[in-house]
Amino acid sequence: MIKTGSIQIAISIGDFNGIGPEVIIKSLSGVDLSTSTPVILSPVSIIEHYNSLVDSPIEFHIAEDGIHQNAINVLPIEVDEFDIEPGVQSPSGGRVAMNSIESSLQLLQNGTAHAMVTAPISKEAVNLAGYHIPGHTEFLAEKTGVEEVLMMLINDSLRVALVTTHLPISQVASNITEGAILQKLQLLHHSLKYDFGIESPKIAVFGLNPHAGDGGIIGSEETEIIEPALKRAQDSGMNVHGPFPADGFFGHQSHRNFDAILAMYHDQGLAPFKLLSFGNGINYSAGLPIIRTSPDHGTAFDIAGKNLANPSSFTLAYHQAVRLAETKYGLQ
Repeated sequence: MIKTGSIQIAISIGDFNGIGPEVIIKSLSGVDLSTSTPVILSPVSIIEHYNSLVDSPIEFHIAEDGIHQNAINVLPIEVDEFDIEPGVQSPSGGRVAMNSIESSLQLLQNGTAHAMVTAPISKEAVNLAGYHIPGHTEFLAEKTGVEEVLMMLINDSLRVALVTTHLPISQVASNITEGAILQKLQLLHHSLKYDFGIESPKIAVFGLNPHAGDGGIIGSEETEIIEPALKRAQDSGMNVHGPFPADGFFGHQSHRNFDAILAMYHDQGLAPFKLLSFGNGINYSAGLPIIRTSPDHGTAFDIAGKNLANPSSFTLAYHQAVRLAETKYGLQ
């Protein structure tokens, strides 16, 4: 067991006009504060506003005088004036979200926090605020000086990783290279072994084209790029198989026979994952020098501020961050 209060988890507020603040509050209302200490990076007024809307509000410490162990902490961040408008995408929503992410990252980099959990952001609001980024994963990779990172969606029985992430479909094929696939396989193999404790992980790899190219009839990427990458991975000692057609793979329940799947692009992997996880999946960024998890849903502007958001994915993301921190820092 970890020492009381020894794991500190930084929580970025996400877009405050979405469901982020609500799922944070609902999740933390049930957290065992004897084993971890949550630190929300946010203007206090945002927490107060959404705390007044939920059925089980939280008691929190405003951490201007320092973080208190065995308590929910709100660490105020410096932001310009803003209006809370649930359901509205605004530049201020984007600015606060990014400020919170950067402030959370600082806590990890200076050793104050052991892991971070990020609430959903709106890429449109973030871009309105002047940040031109494709997503959390790429932003954190840049800020931590990492060239390659792996986006992985996980639940109790399924792990799906991606070769390409937030790219237009028109750019996917040109970014599927032998080197990129091999690099992602190396990151995935390493994470499964050392982050998740799987001694000899078995990995399935999808093709890019329908029916995995049908032997070159529907595309040549499988035979010219993906298969050579798999051969190199196998020669290096990795237990990898494929390329599999994505539709038939899930249709035949083949995902049950593997520790993880490497998909070629975003929706190829995430659409079936979200269907099968039933809201109980989370996002994990493998390959970063820090621990970062997040829920597998977006801002859900349509239900923001209505006390309708389901916190289960955020709750799982929080507990997974604690478990990963226990393993990484030897505190279990």
